[in-house]
Amino acid sequence: MSKIRVTWKKSTIGRPERQRKSIRALGLKKLNHSVTHDDTPQIRGMMRAVEHLIDWEIVE
Repeated sequence: MSKIRVTWKKSTIGRPERQRKSIRALGLKKLNHSVTHDDTPQIRGMMRAVEHLIDWEIVE
């Protein structure tokens, strides 16, 4: 299974609660923090909800 590295790049100040919860559910703690997850539909859905706040890449 492939992996995805997600990096939090933009603040959630003034954003809806759903987006803040998605950032926390992805395991991101503060700006420029990166985490690695398995590439699953659940992770992709959370990423899609906050795609304007994060950067992501596929890790080999």
